[in-house]
Amino acid sequence: MPTTTAAKTVHMMIRVKDEAKSVNFYSQVFGLDVADRVDFETFTLIYMKNKSADFELELTINKGRTEPYDLGTGYGHMAFVVDDLKAEHARVLKAGFAPKDVKQMAHGGKPFAEFFFIDDPDGYKIEMIQKFGRFK
Repeated sequence: MPTTTAAKTVHMMIRVKDEAKSVNFYSQVFGLDVADRVDFETFTLIYMKNKSADFELELTINKGRTEPYDLGTGYGHMAFVVDDLKAEHARVLKAGFAPKDVKQMAHGGKPFAEFFFIDDPDGYKIEMIQKFGRFK
């Protein structure tokens, strides 16, 4: 059996319609900063990250695109872990965004996760999870 090399996760890409709106959303809500911006003739790639991880979010902006993207049924969500979920929920709400209600999930009668979802400007679902258990 051949040996495999452990692959390192480096980024997740989503297509967005409005660069400024998306950069503002991910900066304001999740504290991501633009790490790199690469402009091509027909599209632009923006890599966003923060100091807590090397993993990046790649925003792809196709130039000239005016209609929203069809997100389809395959995309689930991206998740971020935070130290104080309720404080983050209040902060995001006060900043004018629309987070969903905080929910709790149990498994085997024990707490599993506490979380809320928020939609980005293009409708992508994003989960914020309280740092706890397997979510560290």
